[in-house]
Amino acid sequence: MTTNSQEALNLEGAMTAGGGTDDDIPLGERKTVTDFCYLLDKSKQLFNGLRDLPQYGQKQWQSYFGRTFDVYTKLWKFQQQHRQILDNRYGLKRWQIGEIASKIGQLYYHYYLRTSETSYLNEAFSFYSAIRQRAYYSQVTKEDRPELVVKKLRYYARYIVVCLLLNKMDLVGDLVKELSDEIEDYTHRFNTEDQLEWNLVLQEVAAFVEADPVIVLNDDNSIMVTSNRLAEGVVPPLEQGMVAGQLALADALIVGNCSSQVKFSELTIDMFRMLQALEREPINLASQLNKTGNQESTEKPSKRENPHKYLLYKPTFSQLYTFLSASFKELPGNSVLLVYLSATGVFPTGRCDYEGPYDFGGVLTNNNRDAGSMEVIQKRNNSFKEMHCLHPGDFFPFTRKPLFLIVDSSNSIAYKNFINLFGQPLVCLLSPTAYPKGLQDQTQRGSLFTLFLYNPLMAFLFMCRLTSMRKGLWDKCQEYLLKIYRDIAHLLTKSRTVDQAFLQFFGDDFLRLLLTRFILCSATMRLHKMFRETRNYPETYPQLQKEDSVENPALQNHILELASMLDVRSLFLEKTTAEY
Repeated sequence: MTTNSQEALNLEGAMTAGGGTDDDIPLGERKTVTDFCYLLDKSKQLFNGLRDLPQYGQKQWQSYFGRTFDVYTKLWKFQQQHRQILDNRYGLKRWQIGEIASKIGQLYYHYYLRTSETSYLNEAFSFYSAIRQRAYYSQVTKEDRPELVVKKLRYYARYIVVCLLLNKMDLVGDLVKELSDEIEDYTHRFNTEDQLEWNLVLQEVAAFVEADPVIVLNDDNSIMVTSNRLAEGVVPPLEQGMVAGQLALADALIVGNCSSQVKFSELTIDMFRMLQALEREPINLASQLNKTGNQESTEKPSKRENPHKYLLYKPTFSQLYTFLSASFKELPGNSVLLVYLSATGVFPTGRCDYEGPYDFGGVLTNNNRDAGSMEVIQKRNNSFKEMHCLHPGDFFPFTRKPLFLIVDSSNSIAYKNFINLFGQPLVCLLSPTAYPKGLQDQTQRGSLFTLFLYNPLMAFLFMCRLTSMRKGLWDKCQEYLLKIYRDIAHLLTKSRTVDQAFLQFFGDDFLRLLLTRFILCSATMRLHKMFRETRNYPETYPQLQKEDSVENPALQNHILELASMLDVRSLFLEKTTAEY
């Protein structure tokens, strides 16, 4: 049967179900239903085709997304303008309208993932919010079709992800409660086999919401929601006379492979924090894709506010290398590629006479099932290198362009053995490889190192065992941190010993903030009495001169002053240099 004849049968069935036969339906109304069926079918085809688009590369998918948006925009407006006819002649149900709105929300969310433009999160939120406010899915429970209820549950899960990314935590709480009730009703009515899966979704989101170790209280004891995206006034300004390069952060790979860490929807808590650290505060979408049906999505914005990001949850080595190669290939001139690795450490299995870039281990990549036979061979011979590992040497080909590497792992120190073969700017920020005993049991809720890069004050409080704080004191401490950032920027740019690689990255807002937060993190850990072993401290490649950065007396005095403001100065050393 041809596609056209199949569509004719579908249309005839829809009209009969909606009330009426071919003979008594006016021609105009029949055309309305025909046009709606065409748009609905076309939208589904285009939406299903999205999964066939390559996940990497920034150009191949844009025109396809534009066409898909255009059809969905027309479909949405069409059902609004002809709702009465579609109700009477097609039998349009409210859950079907909700499904269209949900697909548009998904489009905006995936466009955000593809472009890193946080404005599209607001657009996704507006459609998801409309579904809930207008109760489009409210009648689903009256239909004896479990697959429709699953659509509703998936809508809730997607809505929660968007709310988490927009820090709408009060709403997340309400949605989780509603989702829990819906899951209970669903499993009770249909006695399905996926009850455990949906209960796991609830557990994951609950753990995700509770991952932050510190709560900030307003005057009325309500919890204050803090946003940690880059906002105006947070980044230390580049003042006259400061030496800084002109490189701009264009692409970022955010990799999460910590098995025990809290995660939701293929986002570990570390990935979630780092992606926000690489974004500006979202604003309402002004153009590019408006709701009037005009297609502007293929026009390239004059200036991209955020670096483009790939989020890779437990990738295999080949997947990671494919995305890394795509980013490297498309990296514009005078731009930086950032790679963030939050992963379990892989340690070397044997000792070699010659220690090269594959002899120190690295971080874990996901096992490829096809490599089972090779694993057996490897276990027999310790001279083989771990194949499910991202070694420092694996990055060497990509150092032909400016590379900024952040490694949060129990074997981060392996990446201190880098070699800059091509003379391009290269910096590695490396986490401690171990934490004091009192902090080790908290790793499931995210790494302290990443928390410092995301929210330094929360990390500082966590180190000092403070779990809550009043908004007034929080704001006062945040103001003091801004002064510390400015002074760190002065330290680096005025130093005669600092490696030029750090300064070449210092012109970019995101990288400047990450570098200043890293130095604050390292200086704080070196002063804290619990952090007494060398492995408790972050490291860098190239090495930073400590007296001009992490052990600078002026910076240490700032940290002690911050500790005094929080009444925890006794937890820190009074010495101006750390001995280890």
